[in-house]
Amino acid sequence: MTIEDKSIGLALSGGGFRATLFGLGSLWRLNEAGLLGKLDYISSVSGGSILSGILAHQWKELDFVNGRAGNFQGVIAEPVQDFCSRTIDVDAAIFGMLTPFKTAGEYLSDRYDKELFHGTLLRDIPAAEPGRAPEFIFQATNLQTGCSFNFRQDKVTDAVLGISRRAEFSLADAVAASSAFPPIFSPVILQCAPTVWEKQLDDSSLLELHKRIVLADGCVCDSMGVESLVEGVDILLVSDAGIHLKIVPRPLVDDILQFRRIRDILTDQARTLRKRWLTSELAAGRKQGAYWGVDSEIGAFKAAGALTVDNVKTARLQTLPTRTCRFDERDQGRLINWGYALAAAALACRSDLASEAELAWPLPDWHLS
Repeated sequence: MTIEDKSIGLALSGGGFRATLFGLGSLWRLNEAGLLGKLDYISSVSGGSILSGILAHQWKELDFVNGRAGNFQGVIAEPVQDFCSRTIDVDAAIFGMLTPFKTAGEYLSDRYDKELFHGTLLRDIPAAEPGRAPEFIFQATNLQTGCSFNFRQDKVTDAVLGISRRAEFSLADAVAASSAFPPIFSPVILQCAPTVWEKQLDDSSLLELHKRIVLADGCVCDSMGVESLVEGVDILLVSDAGIHLKIVPRPLVDDILQFRRIRDILTDQARTLRKRWLTSELAAGRKQGAYWGVDSEIGAFKAAGALTVDNVKTARLQTLPTRTCRFDERDQGRLINWGYALAAAALACRSDLASEAELAWPLPDWHLS
């Protein structure tokens, strides 16, 4: 079986604009390698969903030839870089706190819609079709059921609520729900008619769950966005911008304030366990694919012709904040280049994914050599 006969899924992790930009570098190399146009699934959470949302919105504008879009930089990269040069979290948080009838998550959705998606509905994204468009999966967390709530072009799904092919949501709502990190930006509350769900809940007391859906960041359930792909694809590619939890010598011990630290520890432990499982499955050959993360050592891939070696510049990228605040030109350029270099190294380790396309820094002014 050749790669043309296998399904390929890409997972884009959370991590604020750090994840958006690192993921952009990953997409840049996948495109050069002729793989972007061959993806069957793109799953995302949080900052990865901002990138995936822009990709989904612009997909029909890409001029693919043999899986490679010649206009990738102008259609995808430049809008992403422009958006990541703005600070969006402060205003949304302030308005959310000051306005009694509108949450910060809803302000976030409005900002996405105004600046990126312009009223686009999920059903307006090109339909998933092999060789033409991937299935986009925006993962959020349902605070009522505790399950992943997944937005796709043609349906929304939840393990408890079931499937709805008739619910109509905007792309901005999907991205906002996926990136509504608690407690500042969550919840994003969506209204829905119970009749659009294929599964009728047996317990009448749960009918409210089909009408009023309360969502938070997809990272709460799955910080790497791999859950919806693990069992469904032949080749799994993971671009992970998550970073290790920082050591805090004097953590807050107030009865309330300590819960932020506890939340971060729980999130970090879940990510670490999932990453350990995934990388061991790939190493053992039980899963096919490739993993690269912002905290990966490029030397560990042992890829011939790697663009750089691990150094002070690459190590610093692991310290950039997990926020949707302005990233300057230098940090943007280095994050994009690092995602590109690591994706290239990871793909080079697989004979079926390796590409002969020439390696060159996407943004040479910010090389990592």
